Amino acid sequence: MGMRKFPQLLGLVLLCTALISAAADLTAPQKQWLAKAHRHEKAGWTYLHVEGGPRERGFQHGYLLAKEIAEAIRVTAAQWEHDSSFDWAWLKQNTNGFISRGVDAENRAEMAGIAEGMNAAGVPATYDDILAFNASIETTGYWWPEAAKKIDGSATIVTAPKEACSSFIATGKMTKDGGVVLAHNMMWDYTEAYFNVIIDLVPAKGHRILMQTVPGWIHSGTDFFVTDAGLVGAETTIGGFHGFTEKGIPEFIRVRRAMQDAGSIDQWCAIMKQGNNGGYANAWLLGDVNTKEIARLELGLKYVGFERTKDGYFIGSNIAENLKILRLETDTKDTDIRLSAVARRVRWKQLMRENAGGIDLAKAKAMEADCYDSCYRTDSGPAALALNARGDLAAQLSNPTRIPFYPAGTIDAKVVDTAMARQMSFAARWGSADGVAFDAEKFLADHPQFDWMQGVLKSRPAQPWVDFTAGEKN
Repeated sequence: MGMRKFPQLLGLVLLCTALISAAADLTAPQKQWLAKAHRHEKAGWTYLHVEGGPRERGFQHGYLLAKEIAEAIRVTAAQWEHDSSFDWAWLKQNTNGFISRGVDAENRAEMAGIAEGMNAAGVPATYDDILAFNASIETTGYWWPEAAKKIDGSATIVTAPKEACSSFIATGKMTKDGGVVLAHNMMWDYTEAYFNVIIDLVPAKGHRILMQTVPGWIHSGTDFFVTDAGLVGAETTIGGFHGFTEKGIPEFIRVRRAMQDAGSIDQWCAIMKQGNNGGYANAWLLGDVNTKEIARLELGLKYVGFERTKDGYFIGSNIAENLKILRLETDTKDTDIRLSAVARRVRWKQLMRENAGGIDLAKAKAMEADCYDSCYRTDSGPAALALNARGDLAAQLSNPTRIPFYPAGTIDAKVVDTAMARQMSFAARWGSADGVAFDAEKFLADHPQFDWMQGVLKSRPAQPWVDFTAGEKN
């Protein structure tokens, strides 16, 4: 046995021992809840099945992913403290109050169940931790820039480039079989690359959901989902966005309610618009595989963009298509091809023209892995401005909007078509969309300016495409 494997095996033994000890203290109802849930690992992903009432499925989630949830919160807290100078306790104290006002009883019970499950597994956690973690995209990225100005009007807010996701949805004459095809990859800070959970969620009331998510979240974060109502969807962040109100309903609550409660595109959009707080402002690409209709909902704080068709496509690359949102709620210059959002928008349109009439799962996978850089004119390998973005591999010093070699970019890829959606299934790849590995140790050795990421940044080996289906077993 290699010595490097011994600490890993020892850690696994200790974890199993702790879980066995914790299981001995479970109540009869808790044991019954866990008997309905299960998890397994596949190609870098963790598949989790939970079902039942909100407290029940929350407990299952928290118990089975306790270690992963605690680690994700630790990493999020470290990133937040580096970017803001304030600690996790400060963030909870200053945001949980207004966030909690918009949380409905069912989602509150599920988050409380997650904390309960973690504690039962021997991993300390509170409801406040789970609430703050679920709201972290909204509070750190949308509330904080406004709050910082009140603390110090001259404060410089340190944030990563707003370029989170490349996606398209197509139907009708655009696709090979005339049905819906949806593709999406997540672009994010590598430090927070923990979106590797596929959850099969069967609520006591509402629609079954198969979605990508994060350990401990009741929502998706990438909002890549399939429901038993025949709805599929994904999102791309609206870049350069400004606007947030503490009086609205959090985005993570609205999107979870939409996935669980909506039986049509119209119902889904109505739920998202009600009580909009401006948090995590996105363009949602939606499809109904029963009607073969697709839509794009762009939701700012003040303005809404909505389009739908049964014959065409919509793209998402982090730039608003609705002119009111673009001009009045963002500071993005839509012709500056040095911007990732604009460069990727150009590339999407090229690929849509080139593949019109032939888009299927295979082409969708290839497009999400596309490495062509529309600004710097290169396809020799992953680049910062490609659909398959790799900021860690590119200096691009002529681009004033980027931090050279910043470790952010594509961390996954997912595709689904009508046939898969009807089976509540989709295909996914963990890691860079083209399968190129990321070595954190080597990266930090080559780029010591990011040494604060020691102990936070993790490697991601190359992984294959795999299929996930609701109800699957190991």
